[in-house]
Amino acid sequence: MPSQSKIYLDHAATTPLDGGVFNLMAPYFSGVFGNPSSQHFCGREAANAVTSARDKMAVALGISPAELYFTGGGTEADNLGIKGIAQANAGRGRHIVVSAIEHPAVIESALDARAYGVEVTFVNPDENGVITPSAVADAMRADTSLVAVMSANNETGVIQPIEEIYNIVKGRGAYLWCDCVQSAGMLPMSRFPADGFALSAHKFYGPKGAGAACIKKGVRFLRQMSGGHQERGLRGGTINTPAIVGMAEALSLSLKRAEEDSVRIAALRDLFESEVVNQIDGVTVNGGGAERLPSHSNLSFEGCEGQNIVFLLDLNGVATSTGAACSSGATTPSHVLTAMGLGEARVKSAVRFTFGRNNTAEEVERAVGILKKVISAIRG
Repeated sequence: MPSQSKIYLDHAATTPLDGGVFNLMAPYFSGVFGNPSSQHFCGREAANAVTSARDKMAVALGISPAELYFTGGGTEADNLGIKGIAQANAGRGRHIVVSAIEHPAVIESALDARAYGVEVTFVNPDENGVITPSAVADAMRADTSLVAVMSANNETGVIQPIEEIYNIVKGRGAYLWCDCVQSAGMLPMSRFPADGFALSAHKFYGPKGAGAACIKKGVRFLRQMSGGHQERGLRGGTINTPAIVGMAEALSLSLKRAEEDSVRIAALRDLFESEVVNQIDGVTVNGGGAERLPSHSNLSFEGCEGQNIVFLLDLNGVATSTGAACSSGATTPSHVLTAMGLGEARVKSAVRFTFGRNNTAEEVERAVGILKKVISAIRG
């Protein structure tokens, strides 16, 4: 079943670097190469670029530049937010509430926090993958200092009711941390309703190895990476100038074209799901009963193993996944779909297809044809 050309349907794992973003980054690899912390002219030139990038991102996010901390990616930002806030506020309470569908960066950070006396309560979603505000309220206690619920899930694309959850959390005197890695660049970000949130550039057509923790003024947190005075002494390490310049530009561009991209990408996703359901028996859309990101389609195929589907699609030039890229190779079923209460067979037969701005309707049609043959071969 050879394919005409490769088809990339794994944009939730990473997106291709935007050409214009790459061109903007290029001078900072060699021409403007100074360390932004250096006091001479080379350093000042790089520092000015970082300051401009920080201002650009702050405007896009509707926050103060002083509330933005550059990191090496979304995972580091989540570690800083979860561990940093939990540690700094242990005096007001050693209990945190975390949704059971979080990215491992959040879940593992919360579990690590137990080493310094923090108790963790996990909240399961409903059958559609939604963390309900009432479930969060029920899980909170008088000593709850922090709640962590993601903006949109990386496996199903289900969008969470963050504003309602935020109002509950603030009413109880706690902080809300939100992993926005999957939704940034697609959903509105200005004045986001959370006390802190994480971003990762390579999810919105920016460079890998660049992220940000946005922590609102007045939120107490402790640094998680010791070192020099960079990022106001709260994140040591030489600043990655080209990546930061690229991240700021990529976020700005993605937010400007978010509405246009979302309409087109959602149309491709909906076409794909419609064709798959009509042409292949025994297909279920996971999270289909809730509002989702326009890019995500998580499908279960009766009588199949998701890993086998992904493997055969790859052999035929279609890139997909069974879940988070950081969990690739894991033998355990998806913790997200399991938390939704789905049966083991349905969980193990799930495949995630995620679409991006460069996909076409012709690619969707070809992908459906290849998928149909793959499922037939597995079932046969």
